[in-house]
Amino acid sequence: MRLRPSPPRIAGSALTTAQFLLLFAAMLVAAAGNTALQSVMPAIGRAIGIADVWVAVAYTWSAVLWVGLAPFWARQSDRHGRKALTLLGVGGFIVSMLLCGSVLHAGLEGWVAGGVTFALFGAARAIYGSLGCATPSATQAYLASKTRRSARVSALSALSSSFGLGTIVGPALAPLFVLPVLGLTGPLFMFALIGIVVFVAILRWLPDDTRPRHGRRAGHGAAMSYPSIASPPTGASVLAATAPKVRALSWRDGRIREWIVAGVVAGHAQAATLTCLGFFVIDRLHLDPHGSEQSIAIVMMAGAAATLAAQWGIIPRLLLKPRPLILWGSLVAAIGLTATMVSSDLYTMVLGFGIASLGFGFIRPGFTAGASLAVPLAEQGGVAGVITSANGIAFVAAPTIGMALYAIDPNWPFAISAALLLLLVLWGRRALA
Repeated sequence: MRLRPSPPRIAGSALTTAQFLLLFAAMLVAAAGNTALQSVMPAIGRAIGIADVWVAVAYTWSAVLWVGLAPFWARQSDRHGRKALTLLGVGGFIVSMLLCGSVLHAGLEGWVAGGVTFALFGAARAIYGSLGCATPSATQAYLASKTRRSARVSALSALSSSFGLGTIVGPALAPLFVLPVLGLTGPLFMFALIGIVVFVAILRWLPDDTRPRHGRRAGHGAAMSYPSIASPPTGASVLAATAPKVRALSWRDGRIREWIVAGVVAGHAQAATLTCLGFFVIDRLHLDPHGSEQSIAIVMMAGAAATLAAQWGIIPRLLLKPRPLILWGSLVAAIGLTATMVSSDLYTMVLGFGIASLGFGFIRPGFTAGASLAVPLAEQGGVAGVITSANGIAFVAAPTIGMALYAIDPNWPFAISAALLLLLVLWGRRALA
């Protein structure tokens, strides 16, 4: 009798490689679809004729819900089946993208007035913000429950990298999905279709975890910040998913307060300018909304690639400590935003935003590591929760503020954000120990 060879497995885990890829795909499709939407929304807003600031308000509503409900779903992942919650999150993403695509297509065709279009769009995005945030915590908990403690950090880090990869994949594919019939809404429908494929694959091939099994290990999930170029993975969610559960830690705690303040300030500067970026590309390059998605995608991809290069390549080699990461990162980001502001062609815009994103790529690991090192091992889970909230909180108000400044003068969001970062350098030299 010939024995069937066992499928390859993740090191230190009961998961097969195929099962890990299902969890990875659930995270990747949401991050890619979200950033793809970011790359086409400015063009859609201009084509429909709605004021730019309302585009930001409608789009960031889902981020507010994400920040508020992500901790809730993280707790639920410990109590209910992780597969079920993963399907809930992916299902929320699919429904939201289909409804958003339908509403925006109706607006582009003139079937619905612009104001009504974006009111309905905001409601449809609320589904993603409410349910989509269940996916990260559920997939982390599923992986953690089937992986030995010694191997969890590396396994969860590999899973979290799907968010960073998605910020490149989304803008890269978005222009290819602008199809003749669907037009600018094509990326929404196509990523919804990809999401359906992922949903069916998880439903069929990911083992159910609701039935108790011999040797099942404990593992919990953690909230993850909103999937965007402005909030790439920094390891906070991995800390929260691997550290022992302790009481909630306040950001006002004197040990971590200055680090969190630095992260929130830099996060607001990045979120505000990122929201304005697509509109800035259209206006500065004098582009027609239809066709502008390619230029916007190129600039966004440059920013995402620079951020990931900083976090995955440069920082591990330079071995910089938290304080210089924040100070040098803020200075580099300020220079990049200034270069973006004065750019007059696509090349200088890509270069400027790439430099800015490189700087922001230094800041986030800097304040994450600084806060983490400020507390003992027993409080790592608590501080990771504060870090995740700090990463996501910038999306609550900064995008709308940025677009309000943009309506006054397109240079203002970049100039004020650069000035804010320079003030952070001056303050941080004395405040950050």
